[in-house]
Amino acid sequence: MAQTPASPRRRNLIKGAAVAAGALSAPMVSVAQTTSLRFQSTWPAKDIFHEYAQDFAKKVNDMAGSRLKIEVLPAGAVVPAFQLLEAVNKGTLDGGHGVVAYHYGKNSALALWGSGPSYGMDPNMLLAWHEYGGGKQLLEEIYKSLNMDVVSYLYGPMPTQPLGWFKKPVAKAADMKGLKFRTVGLAVDVFTDMGVAVNPLPGGEIVPALDRGLIDAAEFNNASSDRVLGFPDVAKNCMLQSFHQSSEQFEILFNGAKYKALPQDLRSIIDYAVQAASADMSWKAIDRNSKDYIELKKVGVKFYKTPDAILRQQLASWDKTIAKKAAENPSFKKVLDSQKVFAERACQWQNDYSVDMKMAFNHFFGGKKS
Repeated sequence: MAQTPASPRRRNLIKGAAVAAGALSAPMVSVAQTTSLRFQSTWPAKDIFHEYAQDFAKKVNDMAGSRLKIEVLPAGAVVPAFQLLEAVNKGTLDGGHGVVAYHYGKNSALALWGSGPSYGMDPNMLLAWHEYGGGKQLLEEIYKSLNMDVVSYLYGPMPTQPLGWFKKPVAKAADMKGLKFRTVGLAVDVFTDMGVAVNPLPGGEIVPALDRGLIDAAEFNNASSDRVLGFPDVAKNCMLQSFHQSSEQFEILFNGAKYKALPQDLRSIIDYAVQAASADMSWKAIDRNSKDYIELKKVGVKFYKTPDAILRQQLASWDKTIAKKAAENPSFKKVLDSQKVFAERACQWQNDYSVDMKMAFNHFFGGKKS
């Protein structure tokens, strides 16, 4: 039976219904909102450490697209450097970049993430203990006991820090006695035991204090930071090698509520950005520190190896310091015991397996003057 052709009006009605049906069946496309987080570092804007903080933020921002944006302000923009933990906990800041040793005054055990010889562990090994040897859980436990609702990531193994900058070089342990010296964390106790008068100044205040004679000597961290902060303008002698902070790393903090409100995929981006930033930071440090070491020599800085007698005195003072702190603070002893177990196994392996790279360096470059 032949069908009667539809009228123009009927054809328009059918077409309109099809369009409407198609619109109803099309997937709804949501517009993602940007979550903005305001961070502050504990470093001056010109310091390479602040650059590391920005490097981490850039990795997160690049991977998260328009969904998450971290902005990093320099030290003092919102709060003083040593008040970072409280500011992040309260939500005054959404996060921050610093070091665990800056929280030393709240619980002495916090300084064990970086201060002292760490039972022979280098910075990367201490991070291995943190990630795989129980350190992360212990840090979370300490923050919880302090009622700090924060999420902490440790990353970025720092090169061994110099003993510091001196108006004149020191040759023996007795030369340290009576010196007005800047350091932080447990190093305060170690140097105090060595007879040093310690002043734990934040990074941005060190060089002005050294210039005005308020302190006689100071340590901060590395050739790049020390150069840009102006140490060579106020002192020309730098003592290399020390056990006071030979295994330190950085800390990235998030406000607990802000972090937990993020969807899981953004939290995963943060996780992997921390790992990527850790590797990138360690490579950049080798490149930049070695270049700035040469530049410091060009402006007349004299570098000296810290005498073994001073290094041995550091270890002896460290033994007394940790014995006292462990007796006073159960969490301090708990962290020490955990580090010791991991270090005895890991350091034995590394020391037995690692070849002496100085031998190779001296083979190729031993006859050349630096």
